[in-house]
Amino acid sequence: MSKNRHHVRIAATLAALTLGTAGLTAVAPPAARAADGTVPGDTVAKLPISSYAAMVVDSVHERVYVTDGQDRSTNNQVHIYNFQGQRTGSLAVGTVPSGMALSTDGGTLYVSQSSAVLAFDTVTWERTGAVSTATAPTCPRDVAFAGGKEWHAETPYNGTDCAAFRSTLYGAAGSASVSTGWNAASRLRLESDPEVPDRLVMAQTRTATETNPFVTTFDASGDTLVRGPERRFADAQGQGGLDMKDVAQSPDGRRIAVADAAYGTRLLEAADLSDAPVPYQPLPEGAKASAVAFSGDGTYIARGAAATGGTADLLVQPADPASGRAPLEFAFEGVLDGDRVAPRGLGWSKDGSRLFAVTTNTSGTEYWLHVIQPPAAQYDSRFTGGLSTTPGRPVVGEPVGIRGRLELDGPAPAEPVRVTAVRHDANGDRRLAAAEVEADGSFTVLDVPSLVGDATYTVSFTGDVTHRPAEDVTLAVTVDKAPTAIALRAPTEATKSAGLTITGTLTGQGRALPAGITLSVVRTDRKGTGTLTSAAVAADGTFTVNDLPRAIGEVTYEIGYAGDDLHSGSTASATVRVRR
Repeated sequence: MSKNRHHVRIAATLAALTLGTAGLTAVAPPAARAADGTVPGDTVAKLPISSYAAMVVDSVHERVYVTDGQDRSTNNQVHIYNFQGQRTGSLAVGTVPSGMALSTDGGTLYVSQSSAVLAFDTVTWERTGAVSTATAPTCPRDVAFAGGKEWHAETPYNGTDCAAFRSTLYGAAGSASVSTGWNAASRLRLESDPEVPDRLVMAQTRTATETNPFVTTFDASGDTLVRGPERRFADAQGQGGLDMKDVAQSPDGRRIAVADAAYGTRLLEAADLSDAPVPYQPLPEGAKASAVAFSGDGTYIARGAAATGGTADLLVQPADPASGRAPLEFAFEGVLDGDRVAPRGLGWSKDGSRLFAVTTNTSGTEYWLHVIQPPAAQYDSRFTGGLSTTPGRPVVGEPVGIRGRLELDGPAPAEPVRVTAVRHDANGDRRLAAAEVEADGSFTVLDVPSLVGDATYTVSFTGDVTHRPAEDVTLAVTVDKAPTAIALRAPTEATKSAGLTITGTLTGQGRALPAGITLSVVRTDRKGTGTLTSAAVAADGTFTVNDLPRAIGEVTYEIGYAGDDLHSGSTASATVRVRR
């Protein structure tokens, strides 16, 4: 067993991440500490396997069972770890093991191998029975426990291309396998959950010929399996077919999550397998879904992925996507941690105090078991004093700062805290860049309004490792047009016969002034007021007014810009004494 700090990026942290009596945290940079002052982290154990088949978490006895999916000819076994990541034993299974399942009461572990599904007592680790398989194939099989019975799927083929052959679902009668009659092309994956004791989920594996696989459920409460809803996902053009890597049921039985490598994490209503009203946000770009698991109380979900480099491989977040809270993101990228989450490589302890993750390297030849543990406590946070803007009256096209203060209970965070903000105006919502909170709690979110009129800013804090989220705070503002100004250069005196020239410059704040602007020119003398030919504004804002005065004495010229959608109007005047 080794303890190692892999790279973890907390892009935004789960809010109120309290599972039972604790919440989940991630390994942070060395300076990060949990609420009780301890350094949070996970324990990493190097698994003695070169391939991976299944993991089962036994919360009753605080054990984790892991199987190697490769036939070693001799010494095939199930490896046993405690909740601290220490290997404590093994179960000899003869031929290569593949699927595993735990009985609802946690008293029996079922392990499949080529000729039987073996049963082991989880207290003594003694073998207590076996269900002979209908055939003795080399293809792996899934095992599930639902309705008080063991179920397994078999592909009667001895070879390497197991997914290309038809699989059949079997139950057990004593020590014999009994076909349920349900079968389909390619490998069938089974999923059961002790919290949903009478439901069995079956999902079809995608192959080159089976491009539109299904997901279905069975009621296992009676003597005969009764199939429930079934769903395939491809559209009329054959696009969007399921590429299932893992399936999980929420403990309340209402929803089913599917890790779909072609889509991401699908969240389905268990009653009819329709899409949940609000989906999970997409996985990071370049990440393909590989695993999924709900926490023991159904409050949180872990979503595993295969990704490269610093892209997140594991996201942990509220199980209800409507919460809008951003996930905790883990990026595994090291020779001591693995590079990605293995398919079907996630499991929680029943109380949610630990998340177990099996990771693998890019070639799938080495594996690690991560035991991710929570911080000791979480504290409240709140915005105080409301929001204000600098300048006090925002101007379209000009920077504005939305200022406020965030108050955090408990110890000071080891890493900088950030707040996010959204501007809502007539064009809809626009998310602004996150702003770092200063040590005294003050922050300034920067924006450049793009529309004149009413706008509302909403600032949020989604929480961090030790702090729950704050209630959002809002500020309504009116965004003004950007001001303009006209500067004139005119002579103090001129002659009526020679005429005069006035030059000037039009400038504006905010966005650039439009091309093709003309300015009004109004002349006032002792004979009255009249409008002259308008002055064209050049690209650099300069313009020229030429005039032959019609009267002697003081003559006033008023130059005006009417304004546009984003700029207010402006005027300037100059008075010239005209002689003969």
